[in-house]
Amino acid sequence: MTSNVAVIAGAGSGLSASLARLLAGEGFRVVLAARNIQKLGALQAQIGAQAVATDVSDPASVERLFDVADKAGPLSIVIFNASGRARGPITELDPEAVRQALLVGAYGGFLVGQQAARRLLARGAGSIFFTGATASVKGFAGSAGFAMPKFGLRGLAQSMARELAPKNIHVAHFIIDGAIASAMSGQESEPQDRRLSPDAIAEAYLSIHRQQRSAWTWEMELRPWVETF
Repeated sequence: MTSNVAVIAGAGSGLSASLARLLAGEGFRVVLAARNIQKLGALQAQIGAQAVATDVSDPASVERLFDVADKAGPLSIVIFNASGRARGPITELDPEAVRQALLVGAYGGFLVGQQAARRLLARGAGSIFFTGATASVKGFAGSAGFAMPKFGLRGLAQSMARELAPKNIHVAHFIIDGAIASAMSGQESEPQDRRLSPDAIAEAYLSIHRQQRSAWTWEMELRPWVETF
């Protein structure tokens, strides 16, 4: 039997790596997309994933990514984990850096979401997930160049969820409201679990993918237990 395919756009060593390992362990064939796929060598070898050099802000590049995924098997889940940001005072932000942040973080989400939707609609089922951040709902001072793409991505996800849910396509947006633990940050002693575990976040994504459609979640907010909000 051909395994279902999971595409992770914006792959790296953090959350996307945890997602890739979890999905591969659950029997998915994983296709990883990143600008620089050299950094994915160890992960590829560990789980037997394919890696495709992809610029998510380029329509032709995104189309090539999904052409590769088509050859791997039937598409089941697509996760957009790419992000663009430009930080600094509004009076000093580099317009080109802001444009690039919007192209990667919002327009890239549209391009990946569009290609995913076309394939999943043809299949009649599947999930499209978008990774957000605190900046998806809060525009902090000095973060206009990050809030804009994240607000845009959330709007995209909400619109797609309303359009595609009645067609049996589950679209969800995840607000990661806190810092994600890394190998280095995990060595910090106190307080325990003050950073989000990437493996725990990945488990949450998988649980949403497996939700019964009579009670679908369109948005999930995840934060450490020590967060005040």
